[in-house]
Amino acid sequence: MVFKVTDSVFYVGADDHDVDLFEGQYVVPNGMAYNSYVILDDAVAVMDTIDRHKTGEWLENLEEVLGERKPDYLVVQHMEPDHSASIDAFVRKYPEAAVVGNAKTFAMIGQFFPELSIGKKHVVKDGDVLELGAHKLHFVFAPMVHWPEVMMTYEPGEKVLFSADGFGKFGALDADEDWDCEARRYYIGIVGKYGAQVQAVLKKAAALEIETICPLHGPVLKEDLGHYIGLYDIWSSYRPESEGVCLCYTSVYGNTKAAAELLKEELLRRGVPKVSVADLARDDMAEAVEDAFRYDTLVLATTTYNAGLFPFMRTFLDHLTERNYQNRRVALVENGSWAPTAAKQMKAAFEKSKNIAFAENTVTIRSALNAESRAAIAALAEELAASYRK
Repeated sequence: MVFKVTDSVFYVGADDHDVDLFEGQYVVPNGMAYNSYVILDDAVAVMDTIDRHKTGEWLENLEEVLGERKPDYLVVQHMEPDHSASIDAFVRKYPEAAVVGNAKTFAMIGQFFPELSIGKKHVVKDGDVLELGAHKLHFVFAPMVHWPEVMMTYEPGEKVLFSADGFGKFGALDADEDWDCEARRYYIGIVGKYGAQVQAVLKKAAALEIETICPLHGPVLKEDLGHYIGLYDIWSSYRPESEGVCLCYTSVYGNTKAAAELLKEELLRRGVPKVSVADLARDDMAEAVEDAFRYDTLVLATTTYNAGLFPFMRTFLDHLTERNYQNRRVALVENGSWAPTAAKQMKAAFEKSKNIAFAENTVTIRSALNAESRAAIAALAEELAASYRK
């Protein structure tokens, strides 16, 4: 796929509808876009390569844009293989081009391509500038967003930010889908642990005049940039994005599921603006993680299993806490036929999490719902709903 981003910047990436799991774990029903760009000036710079499954298409796209010209530089912003796997093909095809990266970039190139010999290396530091002619590439280091070698590139003439994995999303470019949803799932899943580092990059970006963002996944962003930057500020500072309840449950014989469904009804009846429900054993866990970070309240409902937590709930809690889940209200529902201990163990999972406020009401179910547990669910619903009443 080739198209103009500006008169001098061209997109030369590719859509991939064959990938089933991105990074071996994220379901991508609408595929992925692997983005690469070319800047035409007195010197020609190629911004990143793409996944090896699309190397041939990418090289053809390069040829279409370059015509009779040859690239002078390959700028490597991020060494994850979905962006770097075609470096060797590029170097073999264009051996006279200089590869641009930082010290950590070249260390990783040696790890991924131990047999590759690069003739020209251009090592840059944070704040360095590479002049192409009218275009000047300013390198902005973004360590741990979300690998240590990551850097972004700002071109002030056209006010373009090449943002590496920042502002990316799941989905191919030909997918007709909402940016926010798939960008949120992408960010929380892949970058979510590194909020402090993203905040540091956002502070750097605030000093730049940006009119276009060119990420390595997803569409080029040109309009309403404040919306996208604002969401990144919310996500990376671990603030709730929306009012509402994310209700996640596991159920063996359907009794905990029945409790979750009853709680949803009670919450909606009391005016809670949104209740998102996920069966952690059957629904996409990445979607559940996304919603847990999106809304201000999380309800966890699970069975006691082998004197511990049901496996899918334990895994879900690991996903949350390793991504620094914080600044939320959490309510607990447990089920146990003879020794319910799930609530205690779920609460313990958040011991190192910041600013978690637990609901006063905890619901305990012994096997199946009865009058007492139904009343407890109603009390919990009333407690949670009260905060949404204006």
